[in-house]
Amino acid sequence: MPVLEAIDLTYTYSIGTPFEKTAVDHVNLQIEQGEFVGIIGHTGSGKSTLMQMLNGLLKPTSGTVKLDGRDIWEKTADRRAVRFQVGLVFQYPEYQLFEETVYKDIAFGPRNMGLDEKEIDRRVRETAEAVGLKPELLEQSPYALSGGQKRRAAIAGVMAMEPKVLILDEPTAGLDPKGRTKILTQLRDYHRRTGCTVMLVSHSMEDVAKYVSRLLVLSHAQVVCYDTPSAVFARGDSLAEMGLALPQITRIFHGLRAKGVEIPDEVYTVKYGAEQLLALLKGGEGKC
Repeated sequence: MPVLEAIDLTYTYSIGTPFEKTAVDHVNLQIEQGEFVGIIGHTGSGKSTLMQMLNGLLKPTSGTVKLDGRDIWEKTADRRAVRFQVGLVFQYPEYQLFEETVYKDIAFGPRNMGLDEKEIDRRVRETAEAVGLKPELLEQSPYALSGGQKRRAAIAGVMAMEPKVLILDEPTAGLDPKGRTKILTQLRDYHRRTGCTVMLVSHSMEDVAKYVSRLLVLSHAQVVCYDTPSAVFARGDSLAEMGLALPQITRIFHGLRAKGVEIPDEVYTVKYGAEQLLALLKGGEGKC
């Protein structure tokens, strides 16, 4: 049974007004426990709206969201508990920091779950370490942190609730390449350590190619495909028509194939691409 399921899910803004717009249109989707899912699509494709429905922040205009097989909008459902189990990190989450100290900010979610202080302390310190925040920073004001540290503190605040599903909406937006890589590597390590399902919304093909196990592509409020990265990137022409660019390394290898070089066409990470080129240069057939 999938941990999250969308059944014929639709959301329309400003119904009955001149501004009426369907942001998510009859989406069907199953997310299995333990997946690391990347969500890509052009601006306005419905990514953020879909994530907020999966988290229970937005009630669908029609359709159903199920968490562990149960409709999160049925009359007896506890949507507050749903939001503890499906944690959502908004874009630019550092703007949500508000407590006096970093410790209190990370502890806010666990404390609202009714946990005892010993358990709260464990979660705060473990998640702070997981996102690379040194213990001495916990007693500082969150506003004294650097931009990257603020981002990690905000992400830690959601991680500390230990959700079954962690959804992140463009968590690396505005960061430099070093900061982006650091956060994504920490998320990958968190996913491997906890077995939590992670859903990452991103505009960066390079990021999703490197870290995720499944890719969800949205266009014009609908699901275009949901498959492995290699299967998705094999549809390069279709992605280009949607305004989505393939990873640079994939475009390079497509160019080499077009010139008659016999190498795989499913290359989408630099590491794998380097392995293929080394094999080719050693006189192999470009295969591992």
